[in-house]
Amino acid sequence: MTDSSIEALNQKLDRLIEAVSRLAPPPVPQTDIGAADCFVWQADPGYLEPVRRVNRVDIGLIRGVDRVRDILVDNTERFAGGYPANNVLLWGARGMGKSSLVKAVHAQINARTKSDLPLKLIEIHREDIDTLPKLMGLLKAAPFRFILFCDDLSFDHDDTSYKSLKAALEGGVEGRPANVIFYATSNRRHLLPRDMIDNERSTAINPSEAVEEKVSLSDRFGLWLGFHKCSQDEYLDMIDGYVRHHGLVVDPEQLRAEALEWATTRGSRSGRVAWQFTQDLAGRLGKPLRD
Repeated sequence: MTDSSIEALNQKLDRLIEAVSRLAPPPVPQTDIGAADCFVWQADPGYLEPVRRVNRVDIGLIRGVDRVRDILVDNTERFAGGYPANNVLLWGARGMGKSSLVKAVHAQINARTKSDLPLKLIEIHREDIDTLPKLMGLLKAAPFRFILFCDDLSFDHDDTSYKSLKAALEGGVEGRPANVIFYATSNRRHLLPRDMIDNERSTAINPSEAVEEKVSLSDRFGLWLGFHKCSQDEYLDMIDGYVRHHGLVVDPEQLRAEALEWATTRGSRSGRVAWQFTQDLAGRLGKPLRD
């Protein structure tokens, strides 16, 4: 074989190797679960991405939800201690601190226990719910305990992934691993639009069974924690807490008047509106917000 033919063969082999490497999927990154307390589940390729800096507020700043806060703390504390606990659905009014409370409770429990095996919080995106069985399979042999958290969970028409959630939570052959619990927030108590349930009732051969299939999803959550619109006093109390925490100095009467005007222009009162007002106030005062 001549030198030129060998060179041509080598070039063909190089191109073949390059083509095969493009077809082969990249290796899945290995997750060090001990590297962080919070993760985001990346369903493709199946990787837990550590979150070094979590976007959360101190639990003492979440006002107007004392009862549900105490219930969630108790449930989470029992789970972290290895005792029976329930999946939780936090549902109700927008902007009242549902997701903030989950993250704050997680931080508080870890601060209290100071365990060598801290409680882990894993966020799973709504569109990846059908990969829950895969995620649970990865976690069940780990020495840690995990809160799987899905923010703003709901299902629309022709969306069948709710069946995967039902099976993963309670109804599957394996069931939910003992070291895993599922927390979700939603604006809907039943997670499905009312007209979807009503349509099933009107068109199904057996309406009661059809509706039961849809509504029973929320039954997989042992705790339903409702969040409702706050009163004016609760709204002002939220702002007072933020102002004190961040060291903002402002005349009380001026603060009250501006806070009420802000809520009027927004057309609502909530924890989110209170926080947005605080951000605006700090900006006008030229003061940074504390971590």
